[in-house]
Amino acid sequence: MLVLITYDVNTTTAAGRKRLRQVAKVCQSFGQRVQCSVFECLIDAAQATVLKNDLAAIIDTEKDSLRFYYLGNHYKTKVEHIGARSTLDMDENLLV
Repeated sequence: MLVLITYDVNTTTAAGRKRLRQVAKVCQSFGQRVQCSVFECLIDAAQATVLKNDLAAIIDTEKDSLRFYYLGNHYKTKVEHIGARSTLDMDENLLV
């Protein structure tokens, strides 16, 4: 299934900047960055649970936020892109 993850991490402190880097690193290990604080992750339900728990353990719920959009397995008809930066085709081989 395709899961879209967006986040907003308060970076006014050094701890916040560290959390931001940690959140991005975890998201990058599961998917691809499509905008500054937006990742697309093609994962199964078990991976989605792990990802959500990993991210929830990093953020400060008083200052930061996470949003998960579960687009399912038929996501291709639900995603439209306009603009310069194209994304990778998740169905193709990502390694060269």
